[in-house]
Amino acid sequence: MDVAHYIPIVLASANALPTAASIQGVLDDVAAAEARGYFLPDEDEKLRDVFAVYLAVRSSLLECVSDVSGGTLSTKGTKSLHEFIVAYAAACLLVRSANFIVSLACKYPIGRKKLDEPESRYGLDAKNFAKIYKSLTSPKRWGSFFEAVRFFHAHREEIVAYKTDPVVGPVVELIIAEEAYVVARRRDFLKRRLDYRMYSFLRRNHSGYKKTMFKLFKISGSAIAELKQPFVKPSGAGKRVTADVRDRLETFLQPGDVLVTRHDDALSNLFLPGFWPHAAFYIGSQDERETLGVQSEHKIEDRVRFLEAKKDGVKLRPPEDTLQVDAFTVLRPTLSATHRAEAVSRGLTHAGKLYDFTFDFSVADRLACTELVYRSYHSVADIAFALQPHAGRHCLSAEDLLNQAIEQGWFEPVLVFGVRGNDWIEGDEARTVQKQSSAAQF
Repeated sequence: MDVAHYIPIVLASANALPTAASIQGVLDDVAAAEARGYFLPDEDEKLRDVFAVYLAVRSSLLECVSDVSGGTLSTKGTKSLHEFIVAYAAACLLVRSANFIVSLACKYPIGRKKLDEPESRYGLDAKNFAKIYKSLTSPKRWGSFFEAVRFFHAHREEIVAYKTDPVVGPVVELIIAEEAYVVARRRDFLKRRLDYRMYSFLRRNHSGYKKTMFKLFKISGSAIAELKQPFVKPSGAGKRVTADVRDRLETFLQPGDVLVTRHDDALSNLFLPGFWPHAAFYIGSQDERETLGVQSEHKIEDRVRFLEAKKDGVKLRPPEDTLQVDAFTVLRPTLSATHRAEAVSRGLTHAGKLYDFTFDFSVADRLACTELVYRSYHSVADIAFALQPHAGRHCLSAEDLLNQAIEQGWFEPVLVFGVRGNDWIEGDEARTVQKQSSAAQF
């Protein structure tokens, strides 16, 4: 086998793997999240950036070890000292980096939970961290690795002599640099294995509980979403936002606007705080998005204008879907076009996710309606929404969103419809009516 092909992969991987120094900013974020009890959206994304890079490098190293050792992950598969040097270097990097990730996650439980969450935007599956932890504590894998360590020590003098070799010399230097770390890890294996068994037990039980609770919330949330309050509207009465109002609104809206809406007779109004219970995100037409400079990998149909999280998921929706409501208020961001494009582009990366019936803003694989807006805008320019405690969770109700957005000056209420009868109210008066309609703090 020509191992020269794999040497650049090993050397590049050594430089790309995370270290405490290279990700100090992310470590600071994880510590802050641990103290706070949840990740902010920008902290979440930075951690996932690092983890996605690590997983890509890990995959390359695993492929290298497998290919060079003939798929056996054993010294018996290597047919020359050159092959052993390359495969052993890759294995050392795998062990060190996995130990670094596991140690970090065990120090910060909130980070461990985050690394196990799926996130389609980064191509991350569920339980990635659990798989790494299991692999790191596998007796079979450690048996193979210790076999390679023994082979290295038995032939150390011969291997070190290759330091000046023009082909494998840099890899030999890498192995020597890893030597002290490998010796230390042999002492830690048993403790790590016991820690993993406890972690695996707790994770399985917590995961089962979480799945059960999510199903219960989904059933109850879906049922409540379908039910109507009796005697609020005449039988057979349609929505007060008619087709004419929708058409008028389309000419008024700009990409990046946030709509906060209400159904007069929705039973869910009784369980959500304030007058305004729901939010949607206006992404504009194709021409508007192109003019603004919005970036998206999604193929978006012509009639789509909104991105909205409802019980059927986070979906791109036409106006006749999102605007089947009785009242709405329009929040317009006080941002530059560049920042609005950033927010819309970020929002579009969440399209296709499931709806979060539990309103758990600490995870990003399922989103509630206001969480979509929160994760799209948080950290854009100076926007920094603060989650509020509701029923034992930190989240952001629609009225929390309104209050913070207007009070901080990040958004301006530019239009209100349906609060005073079917009046369409713009400008300064819209701010006044908006304030009167909600539990305003601005």
